[in-house]
Amino acid sequence: MSTVGTRVAAAPRSTRLSLYGLGAGVLGLVIQWIADPPKFNPFPPGIGFIVACGVLVLLTVRYWWAPVFAVLIALWIDVGGWAAGQVTPNLRSGDVGTVAGNVVMLFGLAFAAVTGIVAMIGGWQARDR
Repeated sequence: MSTVGTRVAAAPRSTRLSLYGLGAGVLGLVIQWIADPPKFNPFPPGIGFIVACGVLVLLTVRYWWAPVFAVLIALWIDVGGWAAGQVTPNLRSGDVGTVAGNVVMLFGLAFAAVTGIVAMIGGWQARDR
């Protein structure tokens, strides 16, 4: 098994789930990119940010707070996107790929945030035992 695979396998279940949520976020961005390539000239930068935060989770997986990176990027993109007015126009787009990609991304990142918070709470409690 690869080093990444070993690190993912060694992570607590809720931390793994937060990583899967980040993966869904990346998938959503890829769907949007395929649907409207000119919108992302040349590449969706969110993919790099999400992947970087996923790598940080993997590098710190032995610590209870490791999923904080998944939570922060997920909230930054989801909540920040709503606050900046970027999400609503994408969800109202006439392009089915843009809408589908946004839905996948938003739900994936929301899942990453929730499971990351659950992972940190569980890790904190286990640390005290």
